[in-house]
Amino acid sequence: MFDVLHLVVRWFHVIAGITWIGFLYFFNWVNPHLQKDLGDNAANVNPHLMPRALFWFRWGAMITFLMGLALYTINYMYTPGFGFGPNDLFRSSRNAWILMGMAFGTLMWFNVWFIIWPAQKKLLSKTAGDQAAVLKARATLASKINTYSSGPMLFGMLGAPHFTEMKAPVFIGVILLGFAAIGSAYAHAGRVGLEFKK
Repeated sequence: MFDVLHLVVRWFHVIAGITWIGFLYFFNWVNPHLQKDLGDNAANVNPHLMPRALFWFRWGAMITFLMGLALYTINYMYTPGFGFGPNDLFRSSRNAWILMGMAFGTLMWFNVWFIIWPAQKKLLSKTAGDQAAVLKARATLASKINTYSSGPMLFGMLGAPHFTEMKAPVFIGVILLGFAAIGSAYAHAGRVGLEFKK
């Protein structure tokens, strides 16, 4: 039974995470250029596009976060037959990498639910008034922070089984490499797909 629970929680965590990060990259690398191309047509497209996209984005974040907490508890704070409490994995270097990923992931989840979504809700419902520009800038900044954070976050989650210990040079290198990869994607985002434009 424990193995089935573990599999189900991990599956939901991964599927929701793919959904969340996929929409995060869409909002940062595709949508800004789409909005420019739409021009005046954005007023017709966005009421249909944005509420749907933001639904999957924010709930992907919530399910990823909650399933991540459950998965961490199962893996690091529970021993079958003994109960809850730190186990052998908790005392391993693998836990340090997971905690790094969790720290970035928690920041990202907070940004989605307490900065990006409240701002977008007001913008979509046209209740922002003269605060529209401020709310848009705030949501954009939080979204960019999330995008840059996703690099080291994913490395912490996926790299945990592959590193025996966390050393400062590797830790700093991972963060810088993650930021560089995301920055490169930003730099190329406006140039991809241009061969199909008429």
